[in-house]
Amino acid sequence: MPVTRIKDPSPKTPAAPPANRPLIGVNTDYVAPKNGPAYARINSGYVDAILAAGGLPILLPPPRRENMADFDVLLDQLAGIVLTGGADMDPRRNGQALTAVVNPMPARREDADRALLARIFERKTPVLGIGVGMQQLNVFAGGTLHLHLPADNPKAMPHFDQTGAPHRHMVLIESNTRLDDIYGAQELRVNSTHHQAVNQIGKRMRVAAKAPDGVVEAIEATDPNWFCVGIQWHPEADTASALDVQIFECFVQAAVRAADGAFAMA
Repeated sequence: MPVTRIKDPSPKTPAAPPANRPLIGVNTDYVAPKNGPAYARINSGYVDAILAAGGLPILLPPPRRENMADFDVLLDQLAGIVLTGGADMDPRRNGQALTAVVNPMPARREDADRALLARIFERKTPVLGIGVGMQQLNVFAGGTLHLHLPADNPKAMPHFDQTGAPHRHMVLIESNTRLDDIYGAQELRVNSTHHQAVNQIGKRMRVAAKAPDGVVEAIEATDPNWFCVGIQWHPEADTASALDVQIFECFVQAAVRAADGAFAMA
C-alpha cells in the first residue's frame, strides 16, 4: 500500500517546508494516575523536531493488546517511526531482576511498544530510537542492558544529574557508520539523562558511538539499506545542540527514500 503524504496548505515562501510531508509515527507515553483517568502524552519537542525536518508527526497512543492489529492500517501509511524516550523497560521481561533503582514504564506502553517493534523489524521500517527507544531496539534484536550504570559499571562517568539539572558529556562517533555520515564529526557534546545503557549488542546491530568511558551511546543496524538508528541522548530536547537537527533531517529523508522505493516496487 502506498505511503500517504499530506498536502501542506501553508503559503509557499523561500523557507517553506516541503509541499508533501511524509507521515512519521511517534509512540506516546501512557500515564495512569491512581486518581483520575489514564491518558497518553508526548514531549512536544518530538513534534517540533519532526515538523522542522519536513515530516508530519502522527501520534501512536498505546492500544490494548487486542486492538494492536487495528493499527496496522495506520502503520501501512507511515514512512518512518520515532521511538521516544521514557521510563525503563521491565527487566523481568528480559530475564533480569527488578530492583529498587529501576523505574518500569506502564505495562500497557511496553506491550504496545513491543508489538510496534515487531512490526518495525518485520517491515524494516525506517526508525529512530531515542533514549529508552534505543534500548528497546537493542533488546528486541537480542541484546542486553546495564540496569543501573553506577552499580553495573562503577567506573563509568556520570550520565545523569541526580538533581534533574541538565547534564552533558562527550560522545565519540565510530568511523564508517551511518551516524558518522549524519554528523560529520568524530566528537559530539550531547545532553545525557540516562542511568541504563546497552550491555551486549543485539544481532545485526553495531555500535555507532560511545562515551569516553566506553558506555554505548548509539547503535545502528548493519543493513546498509535500513535506516535503524538508536541514540541515548535527546536531540528533541531544549538542551540539544545545533547539530542534532541533522539526525531528524537525515531520518526523514531516509524515510522518504524508503517509501518511494516501496511505492515504485508496488
